Amino acid sequence: MAIHPIEYRYGTAEMKAVWSEDARLRKLLSVESALARAEADVGLIPAEDAATIAENVHSVTKERVTEIEDEIHHDVMALVLAIAEQCGSAGRWVHFGATSNDILDTATALQMRDAMGVIETKLYRLLGTLVRRAEAHRETVCAGRTHGQIGIPTTYGLRFAIWACEIDRHIERLDQLRPRVVVGKIGGAVGTQASFGENGIAVQKKTMEYLGIGSVEVANQIVQRDRHSEFVMWMANTVTTLDKICVAVRNLQRSEIAEVAEGFAKKQVGSSTMPHKRNPIKSEQVCGLARIVRAMVEPELLNNTLWDERDLTNSSCERIVFPEACVLTDHLINLTTKVIDGLEFYPDHIKRNLGLLKGLNMAESVMIALAEHIGRQDAHEIVRDASIAAREGGMSLMDVLLAREDVTAHLGADEIKAAMDPRRYIGTAVEQVDLVVARLRRRVADAG
Repeated sequence: MAIHPIEYRYGTAEMKAVWSEDARLRKLLSVESALARAEADVGLIPAEDAATIAENVHSVTKERVTEIEDEIHHDVMALVLAIAEQCGSAGRWVHFGATSNDILDTATALQMRDAMGVIETKLYRLLGTLVRRAEAHRETVCAGRTHGQIGIPTTYGLRFAIWACEIDRHIERLDQLRPRVVVGKIGGAVGTQASFGENGIAVQKKTMEYLGIGSVEVANQIVQRDRHSEFVMWMANTVTTLDKICVAVRNLQRSEIAEVAEGFAKKQVGSSTMPHKRNPIKSEQVCGLARIVRAMVEPELLNNTLWDERDLTNSSCERIVFPEACVLTDHLINLTTKVIDGLEFYPDHIKRNLGLLKGLNMAESVMIALAEHIGRQDAHEIVRDASIAAREGGMSLMDVLLAREDVTAHLGADEIKAAMDPRRYIGTAVEQVDLVVARLRRRVADAG
């Protein structure tokens, strides 16, 4: 019976597969196999026995491991015994010199490597979608807003470019943290490698080479959790960007603004009681589930504060944190891509909102034009006074300015009109977008 919504509502099949019970078992078996091969390479165990272990290790079934664990109440020892059963006399060398977390933490590194691969692919897809939107709307002028109030104009292209650059930085951060996080260890009970004699460093190095991942430099019984914390914090940072994007979509879809809206299927229902409703439910889901991923940061930070060479408080916690954070992060990237890809624009509403304040949002533009004649401070005071008069009198700023001699003495009607045109006051927005699009289009193409 499914209980957790991840089982039946959230997440992609590919990320769930990374953290499935079967995938976990396969990674554990791969580590035990690599360990045996490494030990044979340095002469710790017979080469023929290591080969037997490597050949038979993946014959182990989840059912048999569970059956043994139910009897002995130790997960890794159950795994070891299940492998040994498949290997005949060579079974005596399975797990030789290792402690449980040599196997568990190294398997976790393999899962994290796979999870990062899935997430990175999705991030590039989102990046490509944002870049296309930025290019398509490079000249779509709209009302900029600060403090929730309409300010000077901006463009939708610039908004998409800003978000694209932020996603690009998350991809860079992922590349940077990967070698710190995707590492395994073979250190024995407290990290001294005493059980391997003088071969400990070589065994660890060779084991990780077989697995295709890095090695810790030093460790106690476990891989230190600052590494895992970095990955979890990276996911929290990434989903917060998705949260920010979707908050913007939700706000811009408000009835009073209505400049954009999430795509809406033909038979989609917005409300069980209000037939007219068209709600930004995908964006709301992103914002809601981002809170869960962020909530994983503190537990994983605390998983680094263990007693001495280790205790078990991290183990149960991580069984939840790692798969849940990865599944939800992947899901939210996927969902945000769908939101951006299906976004609908309402040009009439964008134009309406640009003119909503009757030109007051162009006050800075007028001030800049006037300042060329009388200086910035005096120009600011004149335009501020004119803006107050326009707002209180319910008039357009244009009409107020044209009636003021301290303005018309320096600016003609055509100059004032030009300064009041939103399309002529977007600075280098288009140029900035073009630079971003050119760079990130290449980055997406290089990623394949």
